[in-house]
Amino acid sequence: MNHAAAPADVYSVELETGSLTRWTQSELGGLDANDLVAPELVDYPSFDGRRVPAFVYRPRGPGPHPVLVSIHGGPEAQFRPAFSYSTQFFVNELGVAVIAPNVRGSAGYGRTWLSLDNGRLREDSVRDIGALLDWIDERPDLDGQHVAVSGGSYGGYMVLASMVHFGDRLKAGVERVGISNFVTFLTNTQDYRRDLRRKEYGDERDPEMRAFLERISPLNHVDRMTRPLLISQGLNDPRVPATESEQIVAALRERDVPVWYVLARDEGHGFRKKLNRDYQLAATALFLTRYLLD
Repeated sequence: MNHAAAPADVYSVELETGSLTRWTQSELGGLDANDLVAPELVDYPSFDGRRVPAFVYRPRGPGPHPVLVSIHGGPEAQFRPAFSYSTQFFVNELGVAVIAPNVRGSAGYGRTWLSLDNGRLREDSVRDIGALLDWIDERPDLDGQHVAVSGGSYGGYMVLASMVHFGDRLKAGVERVGISNFVTFLTNTQDYRRDLRRKEYGDERDPEMRAFLERISPLNHVDRMTRPLLISQGLNDPRVPATESEQIVAALRERDVPVWYVLARDEGHGFRKKLNRDYQLAATALFLTRYLLD
């Protein structure tokens, strides 16, 4: 078991009494466990009156704190407050509040919530991020003028879409192995995944759906993207091919939008090797320091 303020350890539960016994004590590399931050679970209203759950990690001190919105992938997954060294680093070392919403389409909240972003409802999940920005603006301990968005895979699409729709309210975006165009993604993803993804996003072989997918794809709206972006990609990614990152990087650079591109030639869908993960975290910290904390 692990939780937000502790890495994985082994516990046992006495069922008759409910007492919890901890059997191992994971090594923290010299960190003081008392400095690790646990999140608060909140919910905020979205555009249609539904309330969106989110976990908020706050730095110590009164603030107002700059904010990093962390959007999970999937989309049929959910953010859970497990131990994350990167989140703890952003909160404790950079002084950034991290907010992880479970926007519509997330798992764990029932079938209705899971289906609210399917097909032509895709951008309703993006609107949930806009509602979160409204909520941040109302919080005296959060700095609504210094907000960045972060996410990987489908969360990477959400970052790009947020930069399209809310770029004037954001300072920067951190995108990892994200979808930049749904049609090229569905065309180039591995065969074994294509039908499953069509069920979620829509079938690009249908002319009307293809037109819709093109219309909502961030690659086709780079003229509305002006804020700096950090994009990371594994060259051997079978799920979201490297071409998805390459085409958005090229399009943004052609418009002189600041783009940092980290390409790992020995990685797939996300960075797994420690050397690459360390490099990615260092690049992200430098990027946020330059563009979010100015």
